[in-house]
Amino acid sequence: MKPLAVIGNVNVDLILGPAAPWPKAGTEIIVDHDELRVGGAAGNSALAWDGMGINFEIAANVGNDEFGRWLREAFGERGEKWPVRPERTTLSVGITHPDGERTFFTTRGHLPRLSLADVLAVLDGSTLSGGYALVCGPFLTDDLTRDYDALFDWADEHRITVALDTGWPLDGWTNDNCAATRGWLSRCGIALMNEVESTTLAGLDDPADAARHLRTHMPDGAIVVVKRGPDGAIAIDRDGQLVAVTAPQVKVVDTIGAGDVFNAAFLAALARGEMLSACLAAGTKIASRAISTLPRSYGELKASREAAR
Repeated sequence: MKPLAVIGNVNVDLILGPAAPWPKAGTEIIVDHDELRVGGAAGNSALAWDGMGINFEIAANVGNDEFGRWLREAFGERGEKWPVRPERTTLSVGITHPDGERTFFTTRGHLPRLSLADVLAVLDGSTLSGGYALVCGPFLTDDLTRDYDALFDWADEHRITVALDTGWPLDGWTNDNCAATRGWLSRCGIALMNEVESTTLAGLDDPADAARHLRTHMPDGAIVVVKRGPDGAIAIDRDGQLVAVTAPQVKVVDTIGAGDVFNAAFLAALARGEMLSACLAAGTKIASRAISTLPRSYGELKASREAAR
């Protein structure tokens, strides 16, 4: 199996809910569920790999407070090398709703100060050579994002394929954010986006057309994946062909981090040499299990009968 790493945003999530309707200002309501857990796109993907028994590395940072210490402890030896910033740890409070959707309130915290030096202090390029690095949260990690060219150079030097999940820009898909994302994609071997992100960035209504358009900004042989929630996932493969899978029907409990779990399962299957259709199926199956279980579980990543040549 090829080596795996994730780089980017790890923070604390405090999940409360479900709440409906939204309470009036100055009032208080009682909810049935609360959970304090590791959050952030990078953190969610790492937890999924860990839950599936997949070996991986993770580069992140934390703030200088009790939440920062808690995050480092949650990742054991992997968190020991994480730099500690003087800022407080980024905290997201997620309010869930009965339909499975959620609303987040998030502090800036430590995430903008994650730097290239922080990443290279944790990850060894020779160990990851020939593998995949999932890069998450570019609109949150300001210092690192400014050095993305150097990060991509490092990845190229060690033959590491970068898989990018941009997330949603804090100020929306402005012209500057679209231009920046196209520049990042030009250095990436894999794009992992949800349907709204891909169609908005491409300016096209159809997700397959959007994926094909985004691939024109990427190197030859790149893969574009569009995550479609209950409608499954599609991808444009290395030869420009469309691949699609459906998602299992499940009773949704908590959709937070569903796309991040998909990313983890998809890349783990890809690192095992699975066909692209099997990778998409793994992503939808594991993510569907995660969002329908409480406490969250992931199950095993089972090998398909046929692996990629």
